[in-house]
Amino acid sequence: METFRPPVIPLCEPNLNGHEKQYMAEAVDSNWLSGGSFLRRFEQQLADYTGVAHAIGVCNGTSALQVALTLAGVEKGDLVLVPDLTFVATANAVKYLGAKPVMIDVDARTWLMDLDLLQSFLQNETYQNNAGCFHRESGRRIKAVVPVHLLGNVCEMEQLNGIAKQFALAVVEDAACSLGSFQNGRHSGTTGLLGTMSFNSNKIITTAGGGAILTQSGLLAKRARHLITQAKSHATEYIHDALGYNFRLVNPLAAIGCAQMEQLPDFLQRKKEVAAHYREAFADYEVTFQQLTPGTDSNYWHSAMLVNESRSLIAALTAENIEARPLWTPIHELPVFREDLYITHNSVASEVSRRGIMLPCSTSITDDQLQRVSQVIGSFLNVTIKN
Repeated sequence: METFRPPVIPLCEPNLNGHEKQYMAEAVDSNWLSGGSFLRRFEQQLADYTGVAHAIGVCNGTSALQVALTLAGVEKGDLVLVPDLTFVATANAVKYLGAKPVMIDVDARTWLMDLDLLQSFLQNETYQNNAGCFHRESGRRIKAVVPVHLLGNVCEMEQLNGIAKQFALAVVEDAACSLGSFQNGRHSGTTGLLGTMSFNSNKIITTAGGGAILTQSGLLAKRARHLITQAKSHATEYIHDALGYNFRLVNPLAAIGCAQMEQLPDFLQRKKEVAAHYREAFADYEVTFQQLTPGTDSNYWHSAMLVNESRSLIAALTAENIEARPLWTPIHELPVFREDLYITHNSVASEVSRRGIMLPCSTSITDDQLQRVSQVIGSFLNVTIKN
């Protein structure tokens, strides 16, 4: 006799209940695929919502980072400062340019780049001259810093921008997770030189794949558009004046984004409700939630918490057809990056990763599903405590 298994509760699935099919069909019917009115509309929606002067659609968030770092002047052999706890794309984008990431450990409360540790590293292990900031031991130039607004929490940008100015570093914000997150009234990804976003299928809005570059600079925006279209410099002749990329966001996928942006306020409201549910449900247990930086209004893109025996809890949820995931492996622990510089006091990122669990938080999740997730977790925690 087959054992009954309850329906799957996904971790974080896309919510396509608006005009996605209609707009995508219109884009196809228009016969404008590489570019077109939906791409222009989506870029304007992003610019208007975030308050930035220019939003440039690209094929994914990793490509957005690669181009943004290029625009920031990162070159082969440079060092780029990144948080140790982030999705690997942040560090990959640095490697693509022949540069080397320097992993900065994270704050135990916010899980974001530890800015005091960053300041200490720059003060004690670098020197400056007219050519920029340089690492004493390797002699390499440190060109940029990439704060990641992890899970929707926004890095303390006033402090970070102050540090960057002191040491002549370009700030490229990785806002892949944080569409809809604000700090002191300013949208994430808009206070540095450039910001980048991702619209992967698990993000708060999606274009299936897709990303964007944000900037206040008209010159950088023009350069970005040039680079993502193979640096073609002549209207009809095949003249290319730089190493370019085929990184454009295509019109039918931008059409999905237009429909998603129309639903963003509702998505944000549901994300906040889900996060509040988990915090209330486990308020009396020995679990830890991410602490927001002062002045931050988070989109709560992903609900996550720290708990002992996190992998056992994930297994218990999986047995009940509930999807859950650990937090990302710290960058310094991945084989590709083990030879790169890692700055830490006490390996906070490793501890957060070891204890971290991402919980189901789709914008379409029902209250009954939330209750089922909480009941399974509560039962697990009760047994764990008793043992």
